[in-house]
Amino acid sequence: MNPLSSLSEIKKQVLDSSASLAFTLVGKVDELVGSLGGGCRVIGVPEDMFDFDSLRSDGSVFGELVSSDPSLAPRPRIAQNDTAAILYSSGTTGRAKGVMLTHGNFIAMMVLFVRFEASMYDYPSTENVYLAVVPMFHVYGLSLFVMGLLSLGCTIVTMKKFGANEMATAVERYGVTHLHAVPPLVAELVRRAKRDGSCNSFRSLKQVSCGAAPLSENSINEFKETFPRVDFIQGYGMTETTAVGTRGYNTIEARKYSSVGLLSPNAEGKVVNWVTGAHLPPGSVGELWLHTPGNMKGYLNNIEATMATIDKDGWLHTGDIVYFDNEGYLYVIDRLKEIIKYKGFQVAPADLEAVLMSHPEVLDAAVIGARDEEAGEIPVAFVVPKEGSSISQAALLDFVAKQVAPYKKVRKVHFRASIPRSAAGKILRRELRNLLPSRL
Repeated sequence: MNPLSSLSEIKKQVLDSSASLAFTLVGKVDELVGSLGGGCRVIGVPEDMFDFDSLRSDGSVFGELVSSDPSLAPRPRIAQNDTAAILYSSGTTGRAKGVMLTHGNFIAMMVLFVRFEASMYDYPSTENVYLAVVPMFHVYGLSLFVMGLLSLGCTIVTMKKFGANEMATAVERYGVTHLHAVPPLVAELVRRAKRDGSCNSFRSLKQVSCGAAPLSENSINEFKETFPRVDFIQGYGMTETTAVGTRGYNTIEARKYSSVGLLSPNAEGKVVNWVTGAHLPPGSVGELWLHTPGNMKGYLNNIEATMATIDKDGWLHTGDIVYFDNEGYLYVIDRLKEIIKYKGFQVAPADLEAVLMSHPEVLDAAVIGARDEEAGEIPVAFVVPKEGSSISQAALLDFVAKQVAPYKKVRKVHFRASIPRSAAGKILRRELRNLLPSRL
């Protein structure tokens, strides 16, 4: 789980998944126990986990676990179709859903995502040094750093949290060759190199790979101008596909930096008319459907959402607007779905709307994503205050911030007399986007 989640968000996910055991930092145990009650046991983990001799003798529950005899543990029979992990994602619409990923999904991810990429570039894997900046609770970081790269014998340098200075120090100190990042980190690399007047701090870098959200053409051009010798690629994947989708691949003949690359092996993709479902040819813009071995088992306790996302033939409807060129390279244009991607994190408008509507002075509310050069998108709210209310933007921003994780915070509030809705009561978000000023 995201450690930045609020206690109410943690409790919802724990109850939804029927979690019976939770691990957290020692200092967070009492806070979690008080919030979760007795249904889920909470075990504290010390920050320094490298002194195993001390851990085994400190008398803590975690110490008992690491010193126990693994041969005494039960060994259940596990099938590839059994659920291996539940990652909470906003899916294509609505509130956060538990994405059930199987052992087979993760096996496919290891072969078709991580190992395939290594084979494409033919790098000696044991000489590569990867910097783990992308969080490991996200399918991107989980797939790469917790599972895939370790299986290749690569060296992984981990950072507890992102910091520009710490990142530069780690790259130089450990000779980092590969950096997997999200758009804001790529922008930070460029800013730092320009500020220092050189990119000497990053001279060991061979490749930067960007994912989780699209990178603007301007940002790509700035990166290539600043780091002309560093290979740059983008990739596409979803929590619902266990990160399996596409990976960029540059050759002397084809350097398509703005593309998210070619389909992974054993992955099928097609672009369809999102109204009729008709298959569209290369160059035509439509919704991307994927059929991959990484496609999720389904959403936990939500058959309706599962059926709306994966059709009877196994195609996963991504909700992303894309096109393939004649050589099979994929380009992401926009999204049908309403999910906001803030620095690669998924934010469901419905979650924020529910928080806003809980304020006693709010009559109606709607949340959309607004373009932002640094974050990709930021949550912006349109609010109808109750008659006689004097609620301010600052007060509402603070009200929401206290109830959600930092990346979910509403960044701007626009007050209106009404929220545009369809006859069925659905928020007309496109009309709201037309109301946004060109610069927020």
